[in-house]
Amino acid sequence: MKILNSKNQNFDKLLGSLLLKRKKRLQTNSVSVTRIIYDVKRNGDKALLKYEKRFNKNNVIVPKNKQINKSIKSLDKKIKKAIDDAYNRIYKFHSLQKFKNISYKDKYKNKIEYKYLPLESVCLYVPGSTASYPSTVLMNAIPAIIAKVKRIVMINPGYKGKQNAAVLYAAKLCGISEIYSIGGPSAIAAVTFGTKKIKPVDKIVGPGNAYVAAAQRSVSGEVGIPALTAGPSEILIIADKSSNPEWLASDLVSQAEHDVLAQCILISKDKNILIKTKKEIFKQLKVLPRSLIAKKSLMTNGILMNVSSDKKIIDIINKIGPEHLEINIKNYKSLLPKIKNAASICCGKYAVMSMTDMGVPGSNHVLPVNNTSRYASGLNVSEFVKNISYITLSKIGMEKHRPSAITLANFEGLAGHDQSIKKRIRRK
Repeated sequence: MKILNSKNQNFDKLLGSLLLKRKKRLQTNSVSVTRIIYDVKRNGDKALLKYEKRFNKNNVIVPKNKQINKSIKSLDKKIKKAIDDAYNRIYKFHSLQKFKNISYKDKYKNKIEYKYLPLESVCLYVPGSTASYPSTVLMNAIPAIIAKVKRIVMINPGYKGKQNAAVLYAAKLCGISEIYSIGGPSAIAAVTFGTKKIKPVDKIVGPGNAYVAAAQRSVSGEVGIPALTAGPSEILIIADKSSNPEWLASDLVSQAEHDVLAQCILISKDKNILIKTKKEIFKQLKVLPRSLIAKKSLMTNGILMNVSSDKKIIDIINKIGPEHLEINIKNYKSLLPKIKNAASICCGKYAVMSMTDMGVPGSNHVLPVNNTSRYASGLNVSEFVKNISYITLSKIGMEKHRPSAITLANFEGLAGHDQSIKKRIRRK
């Protein structure tokens, strides 16, 4: 892991270069992704099955209900209970995000209504293949359920014809019956354009690897894609001399194990904390099942920063806009008002990102990455609704507001607008 010192004259340049390198890595796959999307759009299920066989060793796109039920039945009761508990916590928090319709009426009886309607159909992308994330099923599905989306589809890449039992159980718990054993860019294309076996959807949500993120960007406009960029994970931790290096290392490693393109950053004014944490990281990697993934992530994208002031730390946070921010210091409250760009902030030594990933607080872990927290938020109920304006104008209302409307229409060179207004108030 690289160690940067903010007192170095080239610090900002070096940091910018490291961040840019990762960003470029995330975008390098766009050409191959475009080809896959075009192939599925043109050749449908034939192309989709071809890519499933190639990348996921799958021969089946639509798993049978008998197979799903059999898989769920084999799942350990403790895991089922953990999923049930997470469901309840996530549902409770997200149910507070419901929207209220707005109605306004002026003295001329002009009426404007603003009504929220659920989307008709959405697709939940749940990463899979050799890994399994039942928590991501819950994070994607529950806001859609609360929004009252009619058709909820789950795509989850199985591996060698099998999907994870915990993922299937979470889907069943959420009432999802339309499940496809597909993943990657080809899956994104299938639910965007439709095939004989799969009907298209109105919106796709959910995180994925760099290929999936590139595919979502490519089909944006053909199908709804959230403003957030959901992709390989990020964590930025702020530590001080009171922080526990063992804890810090475990938080960094837990994020790095997600993906080789995950980014883990540790910042401290205390250089000793950085040195001790680095040693502890390598110690923990020796016993980590996904150590190869985590090590590559940390060696390629990991950064340790010795920063001299709180002001500089704040500047770095707002520049990076991390997906997960852990403020593991005593005076974390003093920093919070100044942080503008971060998707999710864990405050204090016991608020650990791994707990939020598992749905313990009830917050959503589908979050913006790659600096998109500057303008985007984590997945929430608002992603599954749209609004429509209903406008009723009275005759007297038109007459009273006619002069200003006509003035603006003529100023903008829109003579047709002028006539449209005049024809409705012309006196016989």
